[in-house]
Amino acid sequence: MFKWSHRRKYKKTSRLLMGLALASLTGVVLSLGSINIANSGWWLQINSKPVTAQVIPPQDVWREVYRQLPSLPLENQYISKETGEVASNDTLIGRLIRYHIYVKNRPPLYRFDWKLTLGDYLGVNDYLVEEKYPSSNTLGQNPMEGDRAAIQKLTRAQRNALVNVLASIFNPHPSETTPPTPIPSPSPSPTSQPTTIPRLPQPGDAQLLKP
Repeated sequence: MFKWSHRRKYKKTSRLLMGLALASLTGVVLSLGSINIANSGWWLQINSKPVTAQVIPPQDVWREVYRQLPSLPLENQYISKETGEVASNDTLIGRLIRYHIYVKNRPPLYRFDWKLTLGDYLGVNDYLVEEKYPSSNTLGQNPMEGDRAAIQKLTRAQRNALVNVLASIFNPHPSETTPPTPIPSPSPSPTSQPTTIPRLPQPGDAQLLKP
């Protein structure tokens, strides 16, 4: 009888301990789950922000340039060969962009390349070729010389603003990576050679010379 009651008490104790352990484990799992949910919610909140940057097709970039820099000359007075009317959408900046990308095959992402293109118009970098200039085949008059004159009339500030706007449109999020600064290795300190001071003669040194 004693053994049976002892066995029943042992089973009850075991079940109680298992229940407590299970409840504790469940609480840990729930707490971890709440942390994961909180973290995922925070991540979703960060990544669900609307993207404000708008991708502009290359053929429409010139419109955005004139929107930001309305003082730039349009140079859109030329007559279209196809329609016989003024090609008002064939502008200086539109032709400059096509020259940069399609004639010179320069990347549109960097200010340096746009400066090279402006250098072509200023005659300090490369030469413009009439046969390859944009719209030379579609307009009644080749606009190359007029475009060169228009660019040359711009001030330095206007040219810098044009370069900045073009680069920012094509590359709105440039990487700010800078080359790592090399850490100079410590130069080894020159090892000083010990200076040997000759020993002064001492009394009794003459005795050392005797055999």
